[in-house]
Amino acid sequence: MRDRMRRDGTIPDFFPTREASSVTKTDIVKVQDYLRRTFANTNIRLVPRPKKDDSAEVYIGEEFLGVVSVDDEDGDRSFNFAMAILDIDLED
Repeated sequence: MRDRMRRDGTIPDFFPTREASSVTKTDIVKVQDYLRRTFANTNIRLVPRPKKDDSAEVYIGEEFLGVVSVDDEDGDRSFNFAMAILDIDLED
């Protein structure tokens, strides 16, 4: 997937047709905008995953935060954000 991204990290206008459970370019933009508004942080960005099309990676700057995945179960489309917090991250 990253081979489809431009050097500046943007996604080209053309995006291949995907299955219903795939994260599309439109999904990435919408979820990224939602996270930026919700957390009042314009440095949040979503990046398509290199070998999976059902999720996108979430970063603040260059720091990896977690993964957003899509859920199309029962025709209701939703997105799940998963973030692991390591015990070493909680130390001073």
